Amino acid sequence: PFKMGVRVLVFLGSLALAWAACSPGRPVQRKFVSVAVDQKIAAVADRMLDKELACIFSNTLPNTLDTTVYQQGKLEGKDDTFVVTGDIEAMWLRDSMNQVQPYMQFASTDEGLKSLLRGLVNRQTLQVNTDVYANAHNYNAAQGTTPHTDDHTTKPSFLGTRVDAMTPLIFERKYELDTLCAFLKLSRTYYAATNDTGPFGPAWLDAVDAVLTAMREMQAATSEYVGTYVFQRCSSCEPSDTISHGVGWPAPRTGLIRSYFRPSDDANLFPFNIPANAMAVVELHGVSSLLLKLGQSSLSDAAARLANEVDAAIDKFGKTTRAPFGEVYAYEVDGYGNALFMDDANVPSLLSLPYLGYVSASDPLYQSTRSAVLSAANPYFFSGRAGNGTGGPHNGIGWVWPMSIAMRAFTSTDDNEIRMCLGMLRDTTAGTGFMHESFWLDNAGQYTRPWFAWANSFFGELILHLAETRPHILFG
Repeated sequence: PFKMGVRVLVFLGSLALAWAACSPGRPVQRKFVSVAVDQKIAAVADRMLDKELACIFSNTLPNTLDTTVYQQGKLEGKDDTFVVTGDIEAMWLRDSMNQVQPYMQFASTDEGLKSLLRGLVNRQTLQVNTDVYANAHNYNAAQGTTPHTDDHTTKPSFLGTRVDAMTPLIFERKYELDTLCAFLKLSRTYYAATNDTGPFGPAWLDAVDAVLTAMREMQAATSEYVGTYVFQRCSSCEPSDTISHGVGWPAPRTGLIRSYFRPSDDANLFPFNIPANAMAVVELHGVSSLLLKLGQSSLSDAAARLANEVDAAIDKFGKTTRAPFGEVYAYEVDGYGNALFMDDANVPSLLSLPYLGYVSASDPLYQSTRSAVLSAANPYFFSGRAGNGTGGPHNGIGWVWPMSIAMRAFTSTDDNEIRMCLGMLRDTTAGTGFMHESFWLDNAGQYTRPWFAWANSFFGELILHLAETRPHILFG
């Protein structure tokens, strides 16, 4: 997400600080307390052999609950939860979904937590119905402030005219395919965890229909597109702008879904982001199953058909070759034969395809893609004295994102590789006991965003995952 002030805020620390032991960093005044989460933290941390890792886990897993629940209450008689990203007082659909994913497993035994998660589904429903193309929102119109009021983003109006689409409720209006998928994933995982159909009433059905409509519109070729969404940021500073007068790189109809922006909030180069389309396949199938259980067979069928179209298109258009790895998934394609191979730390990414549920970690095409991603074939894979991992254009050359190291561990089938990743994550907190957005490849004491709740949640999710699937790594 957007950084206030300078694009990359760097915090300088000494090398001694970079390797200092973790210290407990929980706030005295916690925004939300889940007894179930706290009990799990205590049970897992107590058994972990590496006590510094255990300390980091104890800090990071509850960080979203501790610090980013901006508001929880009722809105028009329904549970309502507004979750900020951390150091930015706005709610991203993508971030907020990912921030709460580790808590889903506790919702069935913690009514307060269940209410919080239900409120987040309701809030995301409201946000999608407010503007299906917006990626981040303010809490309300009265308190709504944004540095993006000069963005040129419009929507169709009367008699072919266009009007400004920014409103006080919208913090940022970057259309990202994965943001729509995040809403579907939050809904799917909440229902799977609770069997509660409470949030899935008429407003939610309207939001799902809006998502499917937007996805269908974004399958259109550039020559067919009626311009429902355009975006330009009038700045000389890429990567926050789109080309071709706000509609992006030209594209034919392929079955893939166009996206203007990546999961990093940076502008696409080519219109079809393959990891985001892969996430769409998974989440469209997921919402199709949920809709069927709700008796919404027509909408369910529409979601399933769209998922199958996108999946077939990934198979046809979403691959490229990269020596010496052979055939790999592309990061972005244009449908004309041009392909971009790279990866970005933000999820969905090529590295995250098994985590998304699109392929298994042992899939041969994924394995060849993974090998290329974790090599110099990926222009955003950085290796230095402090660690190695994927970064991205968002922060630029040399900045390694801990989220990518955690994803490498999450998708690995090799115990030694997982141990190596855990060691890097432990040794790059600069003594703060929390994950950061990124660190400089040669000095973890230089880092961006000390309060980035998504990264904290994902580290906590990784430890919970390993405790269930590979306990010997953590507990001996």
